Amino acid sequence: MNDSAGFTRSPGHFTDRITADGRDGWPVEAGRYRLVVSRACPWASRSLVVRRLLGLEDALSLAVADPVQDERGWRFTLDPDGRDPVLGIRYLSEAYRARERDHAGGVSVPAVVDVPSGRLVTNDYHRITLDLATEWRALHREGAPDLYPEALRDEIDERMESVYRDINNGVYRAGFAGRQESYDAAYGRLFARLDQVSEHLSTRRYLVGDTITEADVRLFTTLVRFDAVYHGHFKCNRNKLTEDRVLWAYARDLFQTPGFGDTVDFDHIKRHYYQVHEDINPTRIVPRGPDPRGWLTPHHREELGGRPFGDGTPPPPPPAGETARPLQEGCGRHGAGA
Repeated sequence: MNDSAGFTRSPGHFTDRITADGRDGWPVEAGRYRLVVSRACPWASRSLVVRRLLGLEDALSLAVADPVQDERGWRFTLDPDGRDPVLGIRYLSEAYRARERDHAGGVSVPAVVDVPSGRLVTNDYHRITLDLATEWRALHREGAPDLYPEALRDEIDERMESVYRDINNGVYRAGFAGRQESYDAAYGRLFARLDQVSEHLSTRRYLVGDTITEADVRLFTTLVRFDAVYHGHFKCNRNKLTEDRVLWAYARDLFQTPGFGDTVDFDHIKRHYYQVHEDINPTRIVPRGPDPRGWLTPHHREELGGRPFGDGTPPPPPPAGETARPLQEGCGRHGAGA
């Protein structure tokens, strides 16, 4: 939402949880649910990364929406005949209406849909990944990391809250600000927090503890979009990510970790932001740069120690059909790589 006072993000409307005991009426069950995402969306990308790290691909199937929405919202035009092959629908909004016939609110990703009924279960992006890490443990792969260790949850929650407020949502508050003072405030908070996080990470490899946690996943999905869209499109332009030595190395470290970079599609990211936000970019021109191949350069963060997966192991390569397109220079609208 964009108004004269600035940007306000609407809260999730469907907040049922899928739990081991099924207390909300949705028990964890392999093959029952379908995760709907856009590779363009940072909130959905959290669930892509967590699903990969935990090895839930066989238990929770995946639908990927077209990064460019039309007037009816997220659509399945990447699939044959423009229909999701499992749910049989053309638009995600159909699953929302199956849950609530007169639903007139927004249609967002990530969304988890009950396959037998075709009904939306949840679009609570804050909770989905935490439940995948905790409630879905019986279906995790052997060697899956603990992304939300109980002993560190208070620190993880505190770190995630500040990152969400000032960075994850902060770039949107700057990009969609309707007044100069709203933009200035969001811009100031964003870079103050990035500076704080950069200092924090200058002597430690990960945000909390010595392994990857949910906090790193949530920071990564904003950092990986920073230079491609937020720096220019959202006017978050004090400096680029590549100009912050610590954050650029940290982001590359995660990108090169199995489960992170192999979920990223810069073509989807850029086409969504530059073609959907016509109030910001009325020409809908998608920039050719920046060259994404720098994401594969050495980062040297292993010198700080840490164990990415703790006592676990890296995930195997993505299943056939789920690999994001390879990095190529100029991967804009007409970029290569399927």
